[in-house]
Amino acid sequence: MQAVILVGGFGTRLRPLTFTVPKPLLPIANVRQLEHLIASLGSAGVDRVALALGFKPEPFLRAFPDGTCAGVALHYAIEPEPLDTAGAIAFAARDAAIDETFVVMNGDILTDLDVAALVRFHRSRSAEGTLHLTPVDDPSQYGVVETDVGGWVRRFVEKPAPGEIESRTINAGTYVLEPSVIDRIPHLRRTSVEREVFPAMAAEGRLAAMATDDYWIDTGRPDTYLQANLDLIDGSRSRILSSVGTNAVVAPTASITHSVIGESSTVEAGAVVVDSVVLPGAHVGASVRLERCLVMGRVGDGATLADCVVGLDGAVEPRAHLVGARIPDPSAPGPATMG
Repeated sequence: MQAVILVGGFGTRLRPLTFTVPKPLLPIANVRQLEHLIASLGSAGVDRVALALGFKPEPFLRAFPDGTCAGVALHYAIEPEPLDTAGAIAFAARDAAIDETFVVMNGDILTDLDVAALVRFHRSRSAEGTLHLTPVDDPSQYGVVETDVGGWVRRFVEKPAPGEIESRTINAGTYVLEPSVIDRIPHLRRTSVEREVFPAMAAEGRLAAMATDDYWIDTGRPDTYLQANLDLIDGSRSRILSSVGTNAVVAPTASITHSVIGESSTVEAGAVVVDSVVLPGAHVGASVRLERCLVMGRVGDGATLADCVVGLDGAVEPRAHLVGARIPDPSAPGPATMG
């Protein structure tokens, strides 16, 4: 079986981290997010993944020099221009010559979904397409999906007002599709799968959906990216990963609490790191205090940061006191944001 992963987004919500690293290649508990996704697909029997890229493939080629990830073969489908979600799916599927049932995943989610179970459900319904749905506490921030008792999609309601709809299940960003779906999508034209293709399929009674309460998170914002890291070290997920990466240097007098320390990073003496992620290669100076931070660059001695994001080119001055800062400024002219 083959799959398509949508990794061509601009990553604007995660700036400044994505100024230098494409979002799918950012690590979550010291494993690239893309590797988490592909490993889950591989366990479901997927043996080839087409990456729908909107940018140059060089960072991905460097990350996976043998053309595989988690034991799964990779195909790079580079869009000539942004084609939106349906356009990207169709372009990648055509480029990879997919001609059988295939899986699609958004590149900015993490989930413990049993993908093989979703495929079985799809086939049991003889559907043209099947969505994975997940419940959320506040559906007003998402597109809600209503289904009938047989698991067929009735309608989509975008960001409903409180009390407008009873359903709390949203499109969770994993689909099983038949090749005929590709034929619904015009060649090289911007087309939305959520707003155009899926509603048309639902109206024809061809779109099914399976809801589960498996772990699921959208990792596209700093707060959710941070949470996804912490969930993989504290038992919130179906597995637990190590919180300290290889070749990381943590001073004996540093205090690390509920945090991830990236590979080849440094945490100096007396530093206190709480509910934070120190990304690979970052440097946290002596007597620094970090709370709920993402750090990719350098933090000078004695600085105190809370709810901050420090990109690769970011440098925090010694003894600075910052709350809610992003360094460098994501809105300032700078490197092109990557995936």
